[in-house]
Amino acid sequence: MKAKIHPEYKEINVRCACGSTFQTCSAGGDVQVDICSSCHPFYTGKQKFVDTAGRVEKFQKKFGGNYFSKK
Repeated sequence: MKAKIHPEYKEINVRCACGSTFQTCSAGGDVQVDICSSCHPFYTGKQKFVDTAGRVEKFQKKFGGNYFSKK
């Protein structure tokens, strides 16, 4: 490897919008994220609906209220 061409690899802090923080390594600086593994529905198992103009209600009326429930 050539000397003095590689970025410095260091520990950084990652802050989520939910308030969770953790450390990882990166060549960049500290990172702010909108969603992390502590609040993402895939990892938590909780489904969140963001309703815009009643679209979720319209979908539930059309296909039934338990469409997203676990079977």
